[in-house]
Amino acid sequence: MVKHYIGLMSGTSLDGVDGVLVTAEGTGNFQLLASACQPFDAGFRREAMALQTPGDNEIHREALLGNHLAHYYAACVHQLLHSAAIDSKAVCAIGAHGQTIRHCPDQGYSRQTNNPALLAELTGIDVIADFRSRDIAAGGQGAPLVPAFHHDMFASPDENRVIANIGGISNITLSQGDTVAGVTGFDTGPGNMLMDAWIARHRNLPYDNGGAWAEAGTMNAQLLAALRSDPFFKKTPPKSTGRDLFDIAWLDNKLAGFNSVSPVDVQATLLALTATTLADAIALHASKVRTIYICGGGVYNNYLLKKIEEALKSAGHSALVTSTAALGVSPIHVEAMAFAWLAACFKEGRTGNLAAVTGASGPRILGACYPY
Repeated sequence: MVKHYIGLMSGTSLDGVDGVLVTAEGTGNFQLLASACQPFDAGFRREAMALQTPGDNEIHREALLGNHLAHYYAACVHQLLHSAAIDSKAVCAIGAHGQTIRHCPDQGYSRQTNNPALLAELTGIDVIADFRSRDIAAGGQGAPLVPAFHHDMFASPDENRVIANIGGISNITLSQGDTVAGVTGFDTGPGNMLMDAWIARHRNLPYDNGGAWAEAGTMNAQLLAALRSDPFFKKTPPKSTGRDLFDIAWLDNKLAGFNSVSPVDVQATLLALTATTLADAIALHASKVRTIYICGGGVYNNYLLKKIEEALKSAGHSALVTSTAALGVSPIHVEAMAFAWLAACFKEGRTGNLAAVTGASGPRILGACYPY
C-alpha cells in the first residue's frame, strides 16, 4: 500500500528548513513528490546560535525557539502539500528532527529544540520527533541517524559504497553489499560549519560559494596539523560530534600562536581540515570503495570536492567523488528524506538505528509520536 510521509530537517548550518513529501511502500521504494525550503531569518539564526552555549534564561529562550521553529516547519509542510496538491489527511506522518542545541551522548542526552505538539496542531498531521533519545538510552551515540536510511536507499549488491553527508558536520556511511550486517558509519568531524563561521566573521557572508575564498588562499600546514591534533579525530567509532566541540571558540583557541596566518589562508586550511579528515576516515574504514557519493550542502563546494579527491589520493586511496544525484536522489534532499524514512519506520514498527553505527546495545524503534 502506497503511503505519504513528510520529512523535515534543519541542520547545524542553521540556514533553514529542508522538507520533502514522499510516497513509500512500507519503508522502501521512496519516491519524491515535492520539496521545499524555508530559510531562517537572521533573528532566529542568532538565537539558535546563542543557545549553543550556556546562557541566561535558557529554558524560556529554548521554548520560544521551539515554538518559532514549529511555525517554520508548518510553513514548509503547507508549501509541500500545495506543490503536490495533496490534502493533509493523506499524509501518514511528519518526521521532524528539530534543531540540535546540545549533543552530549557521553552524558546521556542530546537536545533538539522543537514543539512537535504545536506542529501537529498547525498541520493536522501526526508528528514523529525525538529520534535520538532511545538510542542514547540504549547506550548509543544517538548519531549519526542517517546510515540505516543510506543503506536502505542506496545499497547495491554489486558495489561497496560510501555515502558522505557534508552538512555542518561530516559523516560517512559504508554500505557493503545489500545486507545491513556490513553497514558502518560515524561522524568524521567538521563539514561546512567552521568554514561558514569564519567567512561570516571576516566577509559577512553565510558561506563560501563554491569554495572560491578558500581557493584564493594557501593552506597552512602547521595550522592544519594543530587543527587535526584534536583527540576526536583519533577516536575509534562509534563516535559523533557537533557544535559542542567544533565551534568558533574551538577554532579561536587553535589559532592562538598563528596570528600571522591571514584570514583567507585560515579559510583554505579549514577546507583542508574537512577534506583530509573525511578522506582519512574513508581510507581507514572503506579502503575497497572506489566511488564516494556526496550529499548535503558541501556538495556545492566544488573546491572542497576537488580537495577530497586529492586527499584520498594522498592517503593511498584513489576514488571518484561524485554526488548522490548519480544514484537518482538530489544531494540536497537526502537528509530530509531520511527523516521521512524514520517516521515511516516508527509507524510501521520497524527499528531505525544500527547498533554497529551508534554503539547502542541493540536495534530500537526511534522517535515519539505526537498524534493529531
